[in-house]
Amino acid sequence: MTETTENGSTKVEKPSHFIQNILRKDLDEGKVETIVTRFPPEPNGYLHIGHAKSICLNFGVAKQFGGVCNLRFDDTNPEKESDEYVDSIKRDVSWLGFDWNEEIRFTSDYFDQLHDWALELIKAGKAYVCDLSPDQAREYRGTLTEPGKNSPNRDRSVAENTELFAKMRAGELEEGSCSLRAKIDMAAPNINLRDPVIYRIKKVRHHHTGDKWCIYPSYDFAHGQSDAIEGVTHSICTLEFEDHRPLYEWFIANLSVPATPKQYEFARLNLNYTVTSKRKLRQLVDEKHVDGWDDPRMPTISGMRRRGYTAQSLRNFCERIGVTRSDSVVDVGMLEYCVRDDLDKNAPRAMCVLRPLKVTLTNYPEDKIERLRAPGHPNRDDLAERELPFSKTLFIDVEDFREEANKKYKRLVLGKRVRLRNAYVIEADEAIKNDAGEVIEVKARIIENTIGEDPEDGVKPKGVIHWVSGAENIDCEVRLYDRLFNEESPGAAGADFLQAINPESLQVLSGAKAEVSLAQAKPESAYQFEREGYFCLDDHYSRDGALVFNRTIGLRDSWAKISQQS
Repeated sequence: MTETTENGSTKVEKPSHFIQNILRKDLDEGKVETIVTRFPPEPNGYLHIGHAKSICLNFGVAKQFGGVCNLRFDDTNPEKESDEYVDSIKRDVSWLGFDWNEEIRFTSDYFDQLHDWALELIKAGKAYVCDLSPDQAREYRGTLTEPGKNSPNRDRSVAENTELFAKMRAGELEEGSCSLRAKIDMAAPNINLRDPVIYRIKKVRHHHTGDKWCIYPSYDFAHGQSDAIEGVTHSICTLEFEDHRPLYEWFIANLSVPATPKQYEFARLNLNYTVTSKRKLRQLVDEKHVDGWDDPRMPTISGMRRRGYTAQSLRNFCERIGVTRSDSVVDVGMLEYCVRDDLDKNAPRAMCVLRPLKVTLTNYPEDKIERLRAPGHPNRDDLAERELPFSKTLFIDVEDFREEANKKYKRLVLGKRVRLRNAYVIEADEAIKNDAGEVIEVKARIIENTIGEDPEDGVKPKGVIHWVSGAENIDCEVRLYDRLFNEESPGAAGADFLQAINPESLQVLSGAKAEVSLAQAKPESAYQFEREGYFCLDDHYSRDGALVFNRTIGLRDSWAKISQQS
């Protein structure tokens, strides 16, 4: 079967993935009337590219089948959670283009009901308060090949368990002194069913409920029941939770929940040259290897947004990699292709000289400024033209001039000609050097009547270079971002992942010269700096009139060339 989606003006037929097939079948057979999914992040860090896949899947299939998707924060671990992370996650989901169903939800909204269900298990003889320490509990749990042992407290009476749980709730017992465990089967082949902990004592203030609670439910206990409260029909999560599904179903079957959600798993996104472990991402931030969670080199959604990645490019990437149950590693080059492809189609053009070299046109009037026109985009008539002031002095990139060069060099050479983008053909006559022998200025001449025309003498230029007027331009800083890691699998085989950090992942260039149209640039608005790559204004560093542009990605995949050479 296929699904028809819109991609610009082109309709693309693509195979359905297995989650879509499940949802369609459940609707067709009347198992559910309306699809309800949820995206349940823990607010203990910023979302990363792996979460983008889950967001696109959960919100996407709900929209496709006329259902809804809830945004629910799994805030059961108050020690690591904060409103900062809540706010960042809301921004990321909205930026990706998705609307959640009704109000924001929190697992902590259901703490009273979850507490009552814990009491329900106790009264049914299916939960008990255990005095084993965490280390002892691990010893009693057994291994993958050996069954566990029953806790000495497993046969406590309902009355004793009820009294002890009440003391836990009242804060009368110390952290680590006991926990509430479900009574299932200590010999179960699935270790997750070996009397899992469902409540722990944590005397920590909660970002959402304050000091109301000093006991908190485990994720495994809270997750399925929260789904049931919200009427979620399909709980879609990654394969790492597959072994937790029997426990999810046990709680649903043994509690008086209002609905019976079903869990389905898909393969998480594994991307080379990238780390997505929250622990490692937090380490990068805390140890200042990067400039915060939204550093443009980070795989966080906020970092990619700041770097200039578009929401459409991330959605296209998630669509391209598909949804399967088979774990695999996706080449980060595919993500970069999706970004480059989207920006090529949609980013307005502009010129910026990253490493300026002065050019003086000796046969051009001192006080003359021509107002040339250039297209906003070569294939987009809807993007307005730009005005390019042309003057006696110009700036070109230092890499675009040589005193001597071979025939493969298609830029400005002494005695040779080159075309200035959207302007005249010029010919270089002289190189001015400083005491160190470095070229600091080029003397050149315009070839008359060559705007949009070849020279009348028949001597054609060898190439085209970009430029900026010396009389009217914008001073700016350019930050050249590249991949944060230079190894495909950072930290593989137990190595320190920090050793794989790319020392050239950021180059800061001061004193760049940009065309005047970029004075109107807005944060997150992408531009193609002609011949250089795609860039956007950095909303973090651009302050008080100072403009800082981030390189989103180059025009071509330079890493592919590096890989071929190695």
